[in-house]
Amino acid sequence: MKVLTVVGARPQFIKASAVSKAIEEFNRCEGMEHIKEVLVHTGQHYDYEMSIVSKSSSF
Repeated sequence: MKVLTVVGARPQFIKASAVSKAIEEFNRCEGMEHIKEVLVHTGQHYDYEMSIVSKSSSF
């Protein structure tokens, strides 16, 4: 089974973390079909100037 989690803003990441933890716990059960979660960040309210990593970073 696949689950798509779509988040756009910080409060949604906090809510989505509870779902992700529940999926991880479920996947630890033997004999159960595993769930694959895909997380999509829409970039809502993204501010390039506030980004930690930018193209000019020397990482």
